[in-house]
Amino acid sequence: MNEYLKGLKDKIRRDCLTRLTDADLLDAQQGALRRKLPPLISNSFKSLKGESLSHNDRQWLIAEVAADIIGLGPIAKFIDDQNVNEIMINGHKQVYIERNGKIELTNITFRDERHVEFVAERVLSSIGRRVTELEPYIDARLPDGSRVNVVSNPVSLNGIIVTIRRFSSNILTFEDLVKLQTISNEAAGFLMACVKARMNIVICGGSGAGKTTMLNVLSNSIPKDERVVTIEEIAELRLRGDHILRLETRSPNVQGTGEITARQLVKNALHMRPDRIIIGEVRGSEVLDMLRAMTTGHEGSMTTLHSNSASEAVDLLELMTVMDSPNISAIVARRQIINAVDLLVHMVRLPDGKRKVSQILEVDKENKPDFKLRDIFSATDDEISDFKYRGNVPAVYAKLKKRFGYKCGLFEK
Repeated sequence: MNEYLKGLKDKIRRDCLTRLTDADLLDAQQGALRRKLPPLISNSFKSLKGESLSHNDRQWLIAEVAADIIGLGPIAKFIDDQNVNEIMINGHKQVYIERNGKIELTNITFRDERHVEFVAERVLSSIGRRVTELEPYIDARLPDGSRVNVVSNPVSLNGIIVTIRRFSSNILTFEDLVKLQTISNEAAGFLMACVKARMNIVICGGSGAGKTTMLNVLSNSIPKDERVVTIEEIAELRLRGDHILRLETRSPNVQGTGEITARQLVKNALHMRPDRIIIGEVRGSEVLDMLRAMTTGHEGSMTTLHSNSASEAVDLLELMTVMDSPNISAIVARRQIINAVDLLVHMVRLPDGKRKVSQILEVDKENKPDFKLRDIFSATDDEISDFKYRGNVPAVYAKLKKRFGYKCGLFEK
């Protein structure tokens, strides 16, 4: 785009905006705005003598101005790109995206902070939310399932920060993960059998390692006639069962009231007669109620946890349990975790953006005083491609064979 066209586009946009009301601009349905724009843009062309442009340049300008006003301006093309998983606006001068698992700096910029604010308002208008001085940050789910986080002044010192995390409309399966080389075929078969056998599973790993994707894949191995309650801070799971009940936490309002926590939802879920409870991520006071649910008739429950290793994950579970319940000793907390958790699946994200399962471990139930994890499948620390069976036959294997007909040649050797 040459400087003349860029300048003309800005002038036309500004001219159109002066003729539109705030109600027009924030119209979630955009119906009235779409009808008003064509004549407004035509009038702006005439007043700014843009009618001398070529047909192609004129059509390009009309599309750009319309996208800027009706759509999401500079980031619209990323919204339409199915390979873009995340859009990160760091003020008006810097936009990053994550494409196919890799973060890259784009050449996209906004005109000023007001332009970013306008786009943020457009994104949030679809859910009736708005960033204000009383609520300078918002974390919410958009109608299409995407997750948006907006941080403004005075909290942000970088200008307005907008993070949009998009989720694929395609529901992945274990077969897809095997093709993507996220997991081996033998390990995938073992996990599917463990889900059907109602084993309690914790998926751990760092940010962006693929924990939610793995949780979704595991959850879709649950028999479709089971009643499943999902609890999430921002609903991201896409389960395909016939009896799925989805619960979502709620942040406090500007007066500091109305909050609904994950712990409250876990307690409430116990009265909903679930066969299993799926918690999107355990991070605080809900941990003890989750562990109790796993050992009191809701076997086969699952969750995710941020951690750098599987051993760190069980330590974090213990820490969260003790911090939230000071009357419970570390030994009691440890026994509760050992009783509740059957498997740990650790995910990693590689430098090239690919996600991999690096470990599948079984919690030893015979060693109650301390955590002892049995390494079933794993990769060596220095070579993630070296993911294989480590020779430890899982204690649950006899149950899987007898009750569910599962048989693995690796475990028979």
